[in-house]
Amino acid sequence: MNYPNLAPILKGLRLLIIDVDGVLTAGGIIYNTAEEEQKIFDVKDGLGIVMLGGLGIQTAIISGRESEIVNRRAAELRIDYVLQGYPIKLPAYEKLKKMTSLQDSAIGFIGDDLIDLDVMRYVGFAVAPADAHPAVKKIAHYVCRNRGGSGAVREVVDLIIAFRLGEFGAMNYIPPIILEHWQDVIWEREKEK
Repeated sequence: MNYPNLAPILKGLRLLIIDVDGVLTAGGIIYNTAEEEQKIFDVKDGLGIVMLGGLGIQTAIISGRESEIVNRRAAELRIDYVLQGYPIKLPAYEKLKKMTSLQDSAIGFIGDDLIDLDVMRYVGFAVAPADAHPAVKKIAHYVCRNRGGSGAVREVVDLIIAFRLGEFGAMNYIPPIILEHWQDVIWEREKEK
């Protein structure tokens, strides 16, 4: 595939949609003896998602499965939209477009498997983690060096920051919203004690 010039795509990005299993997580699901589901999230990915808010980029999750753990993680990271239980993801994508009034060209999607292909064909910026299915990698505008659940989302965020701000050492950019966000999280926890 011929990769597009990412500069205008990333500068025009207004919404980043993220799949859960295989993107925010490594794709494994753990059930404990109480039949509760467990997921492992990468904290660097989480910080990256919070950083997107500082750039004025909204975030969303579209997942084929439903999980209360995902709702909890999304609330912690202040993800703007969470649509779960959509094994066919295109209806959820169309719903998001109506809710945000955005065109395809202003939307990015990170997906890893065949059920993500329908949305990836429409968005302006389609991304695949390093361990994504070959068919997903084939249509992606960008294929990460990192695997799902192991920094792929953060890699994309750092790329966006690099193109938006010219900060090619993206670690130099920490928006004030991050400090405000974590202060709010700590404040809420202190109130609960």
